Amino acid sequence: MNKPATLRHWLATSSHPMAATARGLRKGIAHFSLPAPRVLIQPYLWLYLGIRSTWFFLRRVLMAEPLFKAYCTQVGRGLSTGIYVPWVQGRGELIVGDHVRVSGKLNIVFAARFVGRPRLVIGDYSDLAHETRFVVGREIRIGSHVQVAPGVTFRDSGGHPVDPARRMAGEPPDEADVKTVVVHDNVWIGAGVLVMPGAEIGEGSIVSAHSVVSGIVAPYTVVAGNPARRISTLTPPPGREHLVAAPAAKPKAAAPADATTVLATDAPEAAVQPTPDAGTADHVR
Repeated sequence: MNKPATLRHWLATSSHPMAATARGLRKGIAHFSLPAPRVLIQPYLWLYLGIRSTWFFLRRVLMAEPLFKAYCTQVGRGLSTGIYVPWVQGRGELIVGDHVRVSGKLNIVFAARFVGRPRLVIGDYSDLAHETRFVVGREIRIGSHVQVAPGVTFRDSGGHPVDPARRMAGEPPDEADVKTVVVHDNVWIGAGVLVMPGAEIGEGSIVSAHSVVSGIVAPYTVVAGNPARRISTLTPPPGREHLVAAPAAKPKAAAPADATTVLATDAPEAAVQPTPDAGTADHVR
């Protein structure tokens, strides 16, 4: 054991007055704190916040937003990216609507194996939180007024083939395994959600945190879990009721055998006929 290590052990364990003093001094330094009278510290806080806000403003306006717009094929009005320059890897079509907000780091990867220019569309007034990630092999479409919480990943390709031998050989997935992802308008996606190839999330739906969506989510539905399953339904706003399937009619109780009612007519065959139930509305995904 070298001497510095031996000295540290002695200082940590010895009952010698010098070792005890050294331990007390170390503890005092670790917990040392200056007093902070509010009359003095409040202006100091204002100064710090003013400098920070100015720096963040300049970083957003002069660096983050111009560079992100340079990546975009088409960009609408009122884009806000915060202070981080989105990380865009590969080349593809990036179409961003009006008043889109990127509230933190954004990661976009465009694959080059399946189409010449993969396509990512982000609709008007959508909000992408910190650490949102897109892996685009062919196409991902995000609707308008979509709220995406932190740590959500969208991908239209798994990135690797299912077959172990092909995966070991470094081959890409099959074309059939690259499936468009669609998120309709006014969807709320919780933190840490994974949206898999071929997923379609219906209008007005909510995806609970850390769910895995790999199929079709009906409009105005709350889903959760892995795989995501329906746990609740939502009431659509006026004018959007047609997107939600009407509840099935309850079966009528059978009448007792001796309670058959016959109309008082001259024709004994004119028994009351059951009225057919009204058909339910077609289900729209």
